[in-house]
Amino acid sequence: MNNASNKQLMLGNKAVARGLYEAGVCFVSSYPGTPSTEITEEAVKYDDIYCEWAPNEKVAMESAFGACLAGRRSFCAQKHVGLNVAADPLYTMSYTGVNAGLVIVVADDAGMHSSQNEQDSRHHAIAAKVPMLEPSDSQEALEFAKLAYELSEKYDTPVLLKMCTRVAHSQSIVSTSDRIEVKKNYEKDIAKYVMMPGNAKKRHPIVEERIRKLIEYAENCPINRVEMGDTKIGIITSSTSYQYVKEVFGDKVSVLKLGMVNPLPEKLIKDFASKVDKLYVVEELDPIIEDHVKKLGLSVSGKDMLPMIDEFSQNLLSKAFGNSVEKSYEIDAQIPGRPPVMCAGCPHRGLFYTLKKNNCTVLGDIGCYTLGAVPPLGAIEMTLCMGASIGAVHGFNKVLGKESESKTVAVIGDSTFMHSGMTGLANVAYNQSNSTIVIVDNSITGMTGHQQNPTTGLNIKGDPAGKIDLEALCKAMGFTNVRVVDPYNLKECDEVLNEELAKDEPSVIISRRPCALLKNVKHNPPISVKEDKCVGCKSCMKIGCPAISVRNKKATIDATLCVGCNVCSQLCPVGAL
Repeated sequence: MNNASNKQLMLGNKAVARGLYEAGVCFVSSYPGTPSTEITEEAVKYDDIYCEWAPNEKVAMESAFGACLAGRRSFCAQKHVGLNVAADPLYTMSYTGVNAGLVIVVADDAGMHSSQNEQDSRHHAIAAKVPMLEPSDSQEALEFAKLAYELSEKYDTPVLLKMCTRVAHSQSIVSTSDRIEVKKNYEKDIAKYVMMPGNAKKRHPIVEERIRKLIEYAENCPINRVEMGDTKIGIITSSTSYQYVKEVFGDKVSVLKLGMVNPLPEKLIKDFASKVDKLYVVEELDPIIEDHVKKLGLSVSGKDMLPMIDEFSQNLLSKAFGNSVEKSYEIDAQIPGRPPVMCAGCPHRGLFYTLKKNNCTVLGDIGCYTLGAVPPLGAIEMTLCMGASIGAVHGFNKVLGKESESKTVAVIGDSTFMHSGMTGLANVAYNQSNSTIVIVDNSITGMTGHQQNPTTGLNIKGDPAGKIDLEALCKAMGFTNVRVVDPYNLKECDEVLNEELAKDEPSVIISRRPCALLKNVKHNPPISVKEDKCVGCKSCMKIGCPAISVRNKKATIDATLCVGCNVCSQLCPVGAL
């Protein structure tokens, strides 16, 4: 037992990192993605763990596999859409198995707080035929991380640890313990690790037998537990849904709390169902537990009364079950909406203003620059997934030809370009579409909280690292037209954009200016308004800077927000700024 001195208040993500430390993990490779990012940022604080940011999730998972193959416990983390990128190695690692333990966090984002889709990662666990654990608080996040390594090595499998926004970013008390060291020797085993068809065919039956054994484990494992209360209602649940159930109903219902959500138990569920009058499943997003229960021949309610979209809440459960809810759960006041905007001084703002001014069709990408789609700029017309802008502009221009080539651009960030933009750029070079690609280089991975990437020259600890030269890279990939502009200089942006769009060959424009929020960026004094000159034309409002507003028909600037970028002053026709 741990004494009180070992108890700490931790975010769920920090608790996972602590679990990695205590489990003896030696290698961590991840790509930042909300809500998973803090796990790696916390893990790097432990000197016993080597940590890195990889260019993308696929590379991170492959690197973690190499480390586990060498005999050291390893780890990688990503958000739900990141697991799509890493699905290729995951599905085959299910066949190869592991040497030392390998645990993979996937953090789902029900409610889409910072994501382009709402996706249930349990489908990946089922399809890849690997176990998945799902904690419901910080203590379980730590314990499940450690347990995942035991299961990984016992059952020779990678293990998925499923987090979600609420568990990742909420705090609760955890008890910590000491680190253990686990090291294994690497042994050559071609039949196990070389997945050519002849070997893979022999490994598939091993995977199926492993699933059977894991189902047996799920029947009696400590993380699947029954909490008997009133037997009129029995609820099967997991993760944050378990917390909502307990907060709303307390001991007024019986609960089967599942910590292992793949594979799911059978006998345990049937036994629980036999002890209650009415059976329900409470789970966010898809009816995976519910469908499993129905396949067992049991009568159950779930998605007939609960939605398949968005996050759940105490209020939602209370209303669905016709229960009275505690007053503390209710919010009577209407909270005004606060749409996200690019920060004051954001280097992307000048570029998007230029693109809109020239009536460009802009195919965008994933990053904080996606906010170029919102008013008043309204410049971006498509955002799909990481790296998709370049492939999309190639196809767009191939089918529309000259009518689109002179006015259509792809916009992609520096980190996103490293993640999955290079192959799209290779496609443009190889298959020769007359496409213009704009790399918005703000010298950081901005959207997830300022992580380094291969173009910054610094590693996860801020130490000097290999630095990719974007200009040299683009030229090496076959682009003769590679231009660099300062997005604070609207005239330069306008001239270069029009010059490159007019050419009958592919071009790359690098819009380079560091993020205004970086600590090492020095700002100019804030802009002031000469009220006697201001005519209230609102030209300065066209860029949508949150530091600018109009009062009494005159422009006004919030000096606490303004960084003196001077973009607004370039728009003023009377020199009032």
